[in-house]
Amino acid sequence: MQVRNVARERLEKGEMALGVGIRTARTVDIAKMMKTSGYDWLFIDLEHGPMSIEFATTLAVAALDTGISPIVRVPFMQHTMATRVLDSGALGIVMPHVDTPEQACEIVDHLKYPPIGHRSLAGAQAIFDFQSLPIGEMAQAANAALLVIPMVETPTAIANAEAIAAVPGIDALLIGTNDLAAEMGIPGEFGHARIVGAYETVIAACRRHNKWPGMGGVYDDALLQKYVGMGMRLVLTGSDGGFLMAGAARRAGLARQWGAGH
Repeated sequence: MQVRNVARERLEKGEMALGVGIRTARTVDIAKMMKTSGYDWLFIDLEHGPMSIEFATTLAVAALDTGISPIVRVPFMQHTMATRVLDSGALGIVMPHVDTPEQACEIVDHLKYPPIGHRSLAGAQAIFDFQSLPIGEMAQAANAALLVIPMVETPTAIANAEAIAAVPGIDALLIGTNDLAAEMGIPGEFGHARIVGAYETVIAACRRHNKWPGMGGVYDDALLQKYVGMGMRLVLTGSDGGFLMAGAARRAGLARQWGAGH
C-alpha cells in the first residue's frame, strides 16, 4: 500500500512544491481551486486564525481526493492536535518556532509510528480510503508519506539549522521569514543581508543532510525569485485571503479608473 503525497513526490524529483496558505476559505472548493491554479499543497493554518480542527480535517480529506497535499500547521508543540489531524487526513505537519534539535527529535517521536517514533496507532484512516490494512503495512506507508516540517523562525533556530536538519525523520526546514526578521530586530526587511545569510545557512544545512529547504512569508516577486534561485524547494507563495484581496483590489482600481470622468 502506498499513499500519494503530491508535494513529497515533487520534492523527491528535485522540483519545487508550491504551497498556498488557507486561513480564510471555509468550503472544500478551495482544494480544487488551488489544484487547478497550479499548487501542490495546502498550508492549512491552525496556528493563526479561527479555523476549527473539524474544518481543517474536512478540507484535508477533500484535498486527498483532489490530488493536492494537505499539510497542517498546528500551534507550538501541540502534538495531540497534530496527531488528530494526521489521523483525520493530513499528510504533513508544520510545527512552528522550533529552535533546537531536541525539539525536532520530540516532534518526530510524536508524529511517526514505531519503529521510528511512538505515535499511537489509530483505526481506519482517510489517507488509506478507510481500508482495513495490516498494522505494520499501514504504519510503514503512513511514515513514508508523512512530511514533518519544523519552522525555523529565530536566530537561535538558524544557528541550530545544521543540527535540526540532521535529525532523522525531519523532512524539511521551513524558514518563517516574518517572525525571523522581527526576532532579528529588522521587521519586514525580508531582503536584508542577515535574512539572506539565514537562507544560505538553512539551504546549506538541508543539502548536507538530504532535507528540503522551505520558505514562507516572502511574497515580493523579486525576493521570491531570488530565494527560489538560491535553492528553496518547499515554497509557500501566499495565502487565500491575500490572493483574494489582491485580485479584488486590482479589479476595483481598474473599474474606478475606467469610471473616472464619466
